[in-house]
Amino acid sequence: MNAALKMMRSWPSSRRNHQLALKLWNCHNARLSGTRSAPTSIPLEFQVQESFTRRSKFWIPAKGITPSKDEDTLSKLSRAGYHRQSHAGIFNLLPLGQRVQEKIERLIDKYMLQLGASKVSLTSISSQALWQQTNRLEGYGQELFRFSDRKDVPFLLAPTHEEEITTLVSMTVKSYKTLPLRLYQIGRKYRDEIRPRHGFLRSREFLMKDLYTFDDSTESALSSYEQVRAAYSRLFDELKLPYLVAEASSGDIGGDLSHEYHLPASIGEDNVISCNSCDYVANEEVATTKPSPLEETTPSPGSGDVLAANVWRGITKDRSTLVNVWYPASSSGDCINTHAVKSVLPELDASLTDPIQYWSSTEESSEPRSHVQLVNLVDGKLGPAFARAIQVNPTLVSLLPEGSSIDLTSITTEYVTTLNDKSLNLLRIQDGDNCPRCSSGKLKVHKAVELGHTFHLGTRYSEPLGARVSVPANSDSATKTKEVPMQMGCHGIGVSRIIGAVADHLADEKGLNWPRSIAPFEVVVIPGKGLEDDGVIVSEYLANSQVPRPLDLLLDDRPESLPFRMKDADLVGYPVIVVLGKGWSSDRLCEVQCRRLSSVSHTLLSDLPMHINQLLAQL
Repeated sequence: MNAALKMMRSWPSSRRNHQLALKLWNCHNARLSGTRSAPTSIPLEFQVQESFTRRSKFWIPAKGITPSKDEDTLSKLSRAGYHRQSHAGIFNLLPLGQRVQEKIERLIDKYMLQLGASKVSLTSISSQALWQQTNRLEGYGQELFRFSDRKDVPFLLAPTHEEEITTLVSMTVKSYKTLPLRLYQIGRKYRDEIRPRHGFLRSREFLMKDLYTFDDSTESALSSYEQVRAAYSRLFDELKLPYLVAEASSGDIGGDLSHEYHLPASIGEDNVISCNSCDYVANEEVATTKPSPLEETTPSPGSGDVLAANVWRGITKDRSTLVNVWYPASSSGDCINTHAVKSVLPELDASLTDPIQYWSSTEESSEPRSHVQLVNLVDGKLGPAFARAIQVNPTLVSLLPEGSSIDLTSITTEYVTTLNDKSLNLLRIQDGDNCPRCSSGKLKVHKAVELGHTFHLGTRYSEPLGARVSVPANSDSATKTKEVPMQMGCHGIGVSRIIGAVADHLADEKGLNWPRSIAPFEVVVIPGKGLEDDGVIVSEYLANSQVPRPLDLLLDDRPESLPFRMKDADLVGYPVIVVLGKGWSSDRLCEVQCRRLSSVSHTLLSDLPMHINQLLAQL
């Protein structure tokens, strides 16, 4: 066997292929059977590096962590050796995790190249003064990491890079002839999360891809937007996972057109709504339903019948507006859609867990409150009759919480039942609600993780930061020009988030699973005791097969027992496991396992590359 191994390693990489490996293996079998002697003369000048990775030379600190009874995905990633937590919300990637990250980056590079985008690397440190120009410094809130240098110049760690890229382009691009321009980066971002959770999904340091597009007209910018959306669809298609593309709110980024790309996951913090009959998909922030019939029990003015309603209380960020949300008693207290409430009252402070503490006659400073108003929002299922009833007779309900010292006669009270001439829908969408787009569809609510987001920004950043280009003043003259702000787009993909979300989506009781395109290794070969040299030959053969492309392969050559290494392979989540065990010793059959496809087969070495690629093509 040693001679066989030397011969394998002696082939120049340009000549080494699976046919030669198969011939070598046949010779080796013949030698074992005694029909042919082993070769004695091997050229030494063709020594080459192995075409696969040995587990003994690849650091995976997988021991020492005992699984808990209810182990979550983050714990599985840690136990399998993908990462270690450094601080709250901050993680160090280990070699396995780094390989997954690099494969995601290569996948992104592939589709950005198709868009004609050029790659840049932007600084993680941005100027607070720059953010003041776009009015985002205070609007972003306490999630910004802020600091000052030794000269007391204020800076921040960028959670996003619109200001930086716009400033860069404004200094270098002056003519419409340079456009369209597409620039992207894959870099670290920072957000001072108040409660980091779910590992890579809500962390303080994370890796993102940002693509920024610059056009000279709205028409061209919208064309760029659709091209990016198409590229995103192709990218996520390659993961072969059931992602959702949802209409979305632009939030703090700005703009008036955006879509989100979501992966259903048990730990998802977003609710994505889809129709079972048409193509309607929307984030909960913007999703709507077709109005249902009014509740049967609606009080008449002065009737005293208000038992059909409950109330949810809130307050605005400036603490000047108290908010009552009245909804049917048949719904639970956690059913209020704060996104819908904010569409009526944008200044609602949705971050408070106990807003009632602010419903008193004095503020924290003990100074009397002035200009306080009370707004009553009435859900459409209660109908305007309910609002009229409590307006005529406020004693029918508790307009103020018990113990509040506010005098109702001293404040302004308002009742709101419609928005843009439509009744208010202030409750979270539930499974089975009516689709707003088609006549027969029912809505389904999915817990999901946002993986990507596309924004049409318009001139949200180019206008305040002076990113302007000269364009022809009219179609008849190329000599007369005028300056216009560039039309921008911003398109992100959460690299770190993909790792956490995909891991959670595909994990099972045995461990992790990975799609082929981002798996740390596509195949692991695990030889049984006494078959170590055979494992090398099989690994070399597979790594150099060209059906249809070379396999990314790991040979687990550790001295641990075969059951231990097979269990470890399940935990790590290699898409395909090749075991050399009893079947190999007796009949030269490789056991091929693919847990995601529930496939176990026994295959001859000559058929192994094709069989593995058929499995991987489905993953």
